[in-house]
Amino acid sequence: MPTIDLQLKPAAECRYDVLALGEIMLRLDPGEGRIHTTREFRAWEGGGEYNVARGLRRVFGWRAAVATAFADNPVGRLVEDFILQGGVDTALIKWVPYDGIGRSVRNGLNFTERGFGVRGAVGCSDRGHTAASQLRPGDIDWQHIFGTLGVRWMHTGGIFAALGEHTPDVVEEAMTVARQHGTRISYDLNFRPSLWKGIGGTTKAQEVNRRLAKMVDVMIGNEEDFTAALGFEVEGVDANLTDLETAKFETMIRRAVAAYPNFQVVATTLRGVKTATVNDWGAICWAGGEFFQARHRPGLEILDRVGGGDSFASGLIYGLVTSGDPAQAVNYGAAHGALAMTTPGDTSMATLAEVTKLVGGGGARVDR
Repeated sequence: MPTIDLQLKPAAECRYDVLALGEIMLRLDPGEGRIHTTREFRAWEGGGEYNVARGLRRVFGWRAAVATAFADNPVGRLVEDFILQGGVDTALIKWVPYDGIGRSVRNGLNFTERGFGVRGAVGCSDRGHTAASQLRPGDIDWQHIFGTLGVRWMHTGGIFAALGEHTPDVVEEAMTVARQHGTRISYDLNFRPSLWKGIGGTTKAQEVNRRLAKMVDVMIGNEEDFTAALGFEVEGVDANLTDLETAKFETMIRRAVAAYPNFQVVATTLRGVKTATVNDWGAICWAGGEFFQARHRPGLEILDRVGGGDSFASGLIYGLVTSGDPAQAVNYGAAHGALAMTTPGDTSMATLAEVTKLVGGGGARVDR
């Protein structure tokens, strides 16, 4: 069985198994309705980087923390309450005084409708001038976190890097100190056109992500991310992403690994969109010079697709650390992502037993 040794720090030497660096927003969900016509919203928390740490805490039992910032007002405290319910340590959050109306600092809102059938999911974020987007180098004591407290794994990504003028510098600062102390680093490219639209588009995204990719151990993305965020084209893939050929993505990943020899693992989800509620779902992983493919799930029925990629990332990381087997890891990631998309909200409601059952080929028969 092929294995990979990521040489993690001993758990006994670390306060945290995983630390996420990123923004967490209040998600407002109209359920089966639409943002522009609803009269009520259900509230959740969510953030591309945080979702991974929360999944590792709630589903896989890891000790997790998040490094972020909030404006200190009732909305920020509501999101904090969600984080606490998820079991993620809030001790490293930076609280910024609120000016009363959000003129200088505020908390992010994310309005997301799920879509159905021919109507795709829609996201409308309201996150300008947020506390997290205004983080600068020096705001967080990384030497204390990685050197004194100890962290086995750090996860961050392209969403946080896109938020502000200085957020790429914060990511670089955190990664630099993490590497000094032997912490493994994963990064999800998570390209969002809306975040880069006003600051240079894909050109700026590639400039930032190429700079940060040089310090990443485990690089994660979806079927579009490596092209938009790093500039690696996947030849012959149709624009609607309805028929994804694994071999073409393997060719792209080989080019990425050649360009970034620091990558120890590269993984990508493969989502063929049939309708908003029916997707073909799979994943591939490169490690140690070999490719490993998750069980393909054609025609997967989806309730809420948001957070599926983040749950893939947490399952993949769990599998890599606990087994060292990339084949098992990519299957844990794909199974966890599939389960997360069967429930509403950004964060996973799955259990480890359910993930393990699905990895082993279990089905959806009633469990009673």
